[in-house]
Amino acid sequence: MQHRPFPRFRAFAGLAAAVLALTGCSASGSSDQAASEPITISAAASLQSAFEQISGEFTAEHPEVQIAGISYDGSSTLATQILEGAHVDVFASADERNMLEVTEAGFGHEPVIFASNTMVIAVPQENPADIDSLEDLAEATTVLCAQQVPCGSASRQLLQAQGVEVAPASEEQNVTAVLQKVAAGEADAGLVYATDVLGDENVAAIVPEGADEVVNTYPIATLGQNPGAQAFVDFVISERGQEILAEHGFGTGAAQANG
Repeated sequence: MQHRPFPRFRAFAGLAAAVLALTGCSASGSSDQAASEPITISAAASLQSAFEQISGEFTAEHPEVQIAGISYDGSSTLATQILEGAHVDVFASADERNMLEVTEAGFGHEPVIFASNTMVIAVPQENPADIDSLEDLAEATTVLCAQQVPCGSASRQLLQAQGVEVAPASEEQNVTAVLQKVAAGEADAGLVYATDVLGDENVAAIVPEGADEVVNTYPIATLGQNPGAQAFVDFVISERGQEILAEHGFGTGAAQANG
């Protein structure tokens, strides 16, 4: 089944601002009461470092909006939780497929793409197995994300495109777990997002051939009617939000979706 790609964030930034402006012009009592409701956020594990900074700056700029909590996990796990009734006001996925499952089930509003990411080979800092390419992963102890997780789907797409077959030593439910096993020396290598290895002194990254052809695009959407949730999304797609994401290694929301 072929789906139309999500709109890019630039197309919606002005609309979001207009909606907020109209909300601000409504009766102040009802608007302030709605905005004061705490928001809950579910975000892909690869977004954790960036979203911790974003949430801190957002809270400083919007003291009227309280963030009740941010849950980080594999996008497929988060999507399943939402479909099973978990209360979530904002969902940020590492791929469009899991977002579509949520929105097509009627749980979310129109998503926008806010970031992109690519894959790298993560190895322990000393690289004891001398991993140099995707081909080396076939004979190494390699850890991958499970196939239903965005990083797992992207990993297999990359391997298939390069004609490499890998029998993973384990399949993890999120990219953080893959990186932890590599950092602990429990695996010779793992495929993770480029953003995950930034600032981690325990691992090194190898950019494999074809990585620039496998780009994960990240959509974000509000669920429900909490205006505080929309304010958070607006911050993520704002110039400052995009700057923070870029500082953490993400591409911009203008990146093209996978074919």
